[in-house]
Amino acid sequence: MMEHIQAQTCHARRGALKNAFRYGVDYVLSDLHDTGPALMSRNRFNLWSLWDRRHGGPRGDGRGLAWFRQVLSERGFPVENAQLLLLTQPSFLWVHFNPVSFWIALLEGKPCAFVAEVNNTFGDRHCYFCAHDDFRPIGRTDRIIAEKLMHVSPFQKVAGRYVFSFDMSGGAIDIRINYENGDQGVLATLAGARRPATNASLLWAALRRPFGAARVVALIYWQAMILYLKRAPFLKTPEPPEPLISDSHTFRRHQ
Repeated sequence: MMEHIQAQTCHARRGALKNAFRYGVDYVLSDLHDTGPALMSRNRFNLWSLWDRRHGGPRGDGRGLAWFRQVLSERGFPVENAQLLLLTQPSFLWVHFNPVSFWIALLEGKPCAFVAEVNNTFGDRHCYFCAHDDFRPIGRTDRIIAEKLMHVSPFQKVAGRYVFSFDMSGGAIDIRINYENGDQGVLATLAGARRPATNASLLWAALRRPFGAARVVALIYWQAMILYLKRAPFLKTPEPPEPLISDSHTFRRHQ
């Protein structure tokens, strides 16, 4: 199972200093089996690639699906009945960077748990496990709340909370992450149609949005420069949090 999500991402800053942007991005939704289009490979070099070591665990030393299964099992999720997927921006040639990926667990085709795997440009990672206590399906209007624990932007404090809205229908994905810290914050969205990944769609993505992850990093620094020129306060980078993963407020692990 491999889908190509030709998505739009939008970031809008709240507070006294306003800034907003919208870009096109290419994500894939995969069960990480080895079959797929010729231009996409798992754990080997290609035009586009998915690498187990880049996901599921410490940054650069991941275990892929095995890590996600362990996370779910430790929290009592019925893994044996679930379909497990990864929503991520694949590596382009030699280059990889992913601000956020999502591990998704489906029961009867409906999302019942997910992990937001968040990376910053300073080499850090933190994962937010999101679910309801009883693992009922996560609906379009549900709000999954998690405490912000990792430094992401030098223009935002490590304080406040994330409010996740997660809609994964048969034809589209629509994810909203609302960072709230008093009257400050950022709304980030990711939305796009779900279509099968093909060699034609992957080649078109490489031509339409060349350089893949290098383009993503360049756009991040471009927006940082805009905020710096607008005189947004620039904060020092704190140490990353321990442990690697934290649970959302809407899920409490049963002891």
